[in-house]
Amino acid sequence: MMQTYLKLAFAVIVSALLFGCSSQDTIDDDTQATVVDQSQSADDTGDADDTTMVAEDSGWTGHALDNPETLLSTKVVYFEFDRTDVRPEDRPTIEAHARWLQDHPNARVSLEGHADERGTREYNNALGESRAKSVRSLLTLIGGSAQQVQLLSYGEERPVDRGHTEAAWAANRRVVIEYLTRE
Repeated sequence: MMQTYLKLAFAVIVSALLFGCSSQDTIDDDTQATVVDQSQSADDTGDADDTTMVAEDSGWTGHALDNPETLLSTKVVYFEFDRTDVRPEDRPTIEAHARWLQDHPNARVSLEGHADERGTREYNNALGESRAKSVRSLLTLIGGSAQQVQLLSYGEERPVDRGHTEAAWAANRRVVIEYLTRE
């Protein structure tokens, strides 16, 4: 257990050194969320023109971010138990979103970090934050800018599966890519 805390502490320190310190504010609503990094104004949070787009060669009519035939429709990245590194199978999804952000400089995303129910509230909030930072790191390395990304950590507070099984816990260890503006 101590080794796990040391690894997490090391990951947080390295992230802080690489990406600068983030401010933390607490939001009180039905569920507590820690705002880790907010680099956009409140005026930018509404959805931009959600016009219909036609994806080339697919026949899809709808917004390109919702096309089920592309990686852009995948907006959840999963993590292994007590890990913050992005799994190799999820990298193509993050790369697709990074390219979208690069091609659409006015687009903004929120990366919502989550953990399963095991661990303390504080530990799980830190774990969710570290997971969101890992995704942000790849997004900005590939093409998105830090100004396009907002981080949130919900820790264990918003499970998608309330079960107490390994399958339920695996579903809850995630980062959700939520587009605040699409264009």
